Amino acid sequence: MGRFRDMLEAGEFVITGEIAPPKGADLTPMHASVDLLAPHCDALNVTDNQGASLHLASLAASKAILDRGIEPIFQQTCRDRNRLALQSDLLAAWSLGLENVLIVTGDDPRAGDHPNAKGVFDLDSTQLAQVAVGLNEGHDMTGRELEGATGFYIGGAMFPEAEPWDVQLARTEQKMEAGIRFFQTQAVFDIGKLERAVEALRPLGAKLIAGVLVLRSPRVIDFVNNHLAGLMIPDAIAERIRGAENPAEEAIRLASEQVREIRQIADGVHVMPLGLDRAIGRILGEEE
Repeated sequence: MGRFRDMLEAGEFVITGEIAPPKGADLTPMHASVDLLAPHCDALNVTDNQGASLHLASLAASKAILDRGIEPIFQQTCRDRNRLALQSDLLAAWSLGLENVLIVTGDDPRAGDHPNAKGVFDLDSTQLAQVAVGLNEGHDMTGRELEGATGFYIGGAMFPEAEPWDVQLARTEQKMEAGIRFFQTQAVFDIGKLERAVEALRPLGAKLIAGVLVLRSPRVIDFVNNHLAGLMIPDAIAERIRGAENPAEEAIRLASEQVREIRQIADGVHVMPLGLDRAIGRILGEEE
């Protein structure tokens, strides 16, 4: 059983970082990012064609990270694969030693770099979580017995700032019923709404890892507001970054403030540095 699972289930505060596989076969830049983040993180989440844009498969990148002695969280989206491929990839992941899986539905392909790609969406994230639980129990989604079960620690995404909240809460509860054990949230900007989510879900046994997005430039803010469904940077935060003499430095300070608040509320923090990997120690309050 992995250290990440042990820590979360024991109630310890966890830190995860985000790794974007390369757009190509050269792993050198990814390894450089891993080497910067890993000393500060308990696990690294490996994205799956994030933003509906082409990257090396999360499966291959996760295995490469595992081979370096670092615990990955293999991410799988429903967007690009039908139920056969989804189950096959999950079995492949387990056979390669990947224990943690984060299941998400996936971004609309029209927002990515292949806008003419056809989204599959044969299953949604709740359904795929049920499938993963079945694989853990030793059967496929049709009920047929497997030659060897899996043992995944299954995670999902949730959105503390989504409104109406009762709808988001109901969806999150459905994911828990489907077998999700931990949640990684979308970027959090309203700490009060994060507290609301933790208060509602912790009694149900959910583990919440709150997302911190490092808004390194006004261009990042524009991209988030215009292209990421369900996420909008508050005006006060946007103006703080836009008005800064050094937006990247201000983004690091902001992220550090958010981490300090999250430590008092959630079960962990997930840092998305967007290329500012060298600042991870400062963001986490470990360095000046």
